[in-house]
Amino acid sequence: MNALSPPRARLDIDVVYDLVCPWCYLGVHRLLRALESRPEVSFALRWWPFLLNPDMPQGGLGAADYVSRKWGGEARARRLQDSIAALGAPLGIDFRFERIRRIPPTVDAHRLVAMAEANGGGLQAVEALFAAHFSQGRDIGDVAVLLDIAGACGLDVPAACLLLTSETEAEAVHTANLRAHRLGVNGVPCFLFGGRFAIAGAQEPDVLERLLDVAVAALREA
Repeated sequence: MNALSPPRARLDIDVVYDLVCPWCYLGVHRLLRALESRPEVSFALRWWPFLLNPDMPQGGLGAADYVSRKWGGEARARRLQDSIAALGAPLGIDFRFERIRRIPPTVDAHRLVAMAEANGGGLQAVEALFAAHFSQGRDIGDVAVLLDIAGACGLDVPAACLLLTSETEAEAVHTANLRAHRLGVNGVPCFLFGGRFAIAGAQEPDVLERLLDVAVAALREA
């Protein structure tokens, strides 16, 4: 490194998200694309659960009925899904909505991400869970599926099993969800740069780049 070059700025980025939210999948990939354009920035992603369906029953709900009701009918839901799939393709996201049979509760999946994050693999787990749900149509509310993903991410599977077959950290997920609402987060994804600059929605990479630059400039001034 050039001795005259400024040190790399280290920026913490809080990501408020849910794992059954297609916009969150898009938003995370757009954020990563923006970060790739700023190699001079060292960043750390921190994952904050948001429950789109806090009252989802343990077995989940049938995807067709859920999506139809949430998105205003089957025809409208299909149009939205096609649009989302088209937006995901240039980012390397293979949305396969037709493979999704059930919409699961996501508390357990968020607990697995927290475990992975504590072991330095939060992003890998988030990516694996998004792909499992949206590309492979796997039930990420099923403990067996989650344990398979845990193993693929290099996590201690017996420890993950112990976590997921207990209530450990479940309350922490609900607390994080309530905290997000109290802070005014009513939809996801939401990104907070450096604890100061927030932006909601699956913004285009260039929008995220501009906010990233503002956050890095403020960090360096501080």
